[in-house]
Amino acid sequence: MKPRKKRAPRTTKRRRAATSKPVTQSAGEWFEKLVALQARLRAPNGCPWDREQTHTTLRTYLLEEAYEVLDALESGDDAKFAEEMGDLLLQIVFHSQIAAEEGRFTVSDVIREIHEKMVRRHPHVFGEKRARDAAEVLKNWEQIKAEERRAKGQKESAGGAGKANEAASLLDGVSRGLPATLEGLQLTRRAARIGFDWEDAQGVIEKVQEETGEIGRALQTKDRTGAEEELGDLLFAVVNLARFLHVDPEIALKRANAKFSARFRAMERLASETGKALADVSREEMERLWDTVKGGEPKTAVSTEAGKAR
Repeated sequence: MKPRKKRAPRTTKRRRAATSKPVTQSAGEWFEKLVALQARLRAPNGCPWDREQTHTTLRTYLLEEAYEVLDALESGDDAKFAEEMGDLLLQIVFHSQIAAEEGRFTVSDVIREIHEKMVRRHPHVFGEKRARDAAEVLKNWEQIKAEERRAKGQKESAGGAGKANEAASLLDGVSRGLPATLEGLQLTRRAARIGFDWEDAQGVIEKVQEETGEIGRALQTKDRTGAEEELGDLLFAVVNLARFLHVDPEIALKRANAKFSARFRAMERLASETGKALADVSREEMERLWDTVKGGEPKTAVSTEAGKAR
């Protein structure tokens, strides 16, 4: 009879497990684990909160996670950036799981759709078409999208689901669900790609000034409806200017909001150091505090003045 091998003490085994490096897994393997995890959470014996969620109840979280990704990107913290992108990815998996349970589509369909779309819209990479520069790539991209919309419309019309008499537009596909600034950015960007655009930034600036004057005239006549319309025109003109300057208006406004918030909080701290609440100081003193806060900020290469809320 062979002698039994001596067993290693349990503490040794545990120490080895704790000090061993984690097994490297591919992106696909981790993705499969995430999909399985979300399915488990939605299962009958899973998490009560996850099981209660619907596409509608998750809308807020989808928006929040997208903005948190932007915040993390701005922070320069790669660990936070990766974490927040993971949270956003979970939203895609969550919505796909709900759809799969209802027999509509799966996360594999989601991935296949975007993969095929990217191949289809990059014929200069995966086909024989050539593009000289990024501008030509974007122009081809819009043409391909327009062709896709026409094909989809013809298919829906043949099936009785589409509007046969409705002509396709270059603006089709711009979601009304976007924030207003991003919707305006997409609309003007689409129009500009076929040449419907200003010659230079000065033309857009003059349009902004024109719309500002229109608001003044609406206020003089106490026309509230007209003032709302003119304000909308002014905001649209500003969004157009942002596009012309290659600036995302949503991000620019978020930064301006953050700047104002930081300055206002600093004003509150300065006021409290004198034993007063900011609301109790005079308007003149508030102006002085504002200028003090601005004067103490580090100088940047490009100044984007947010202005005071008046």
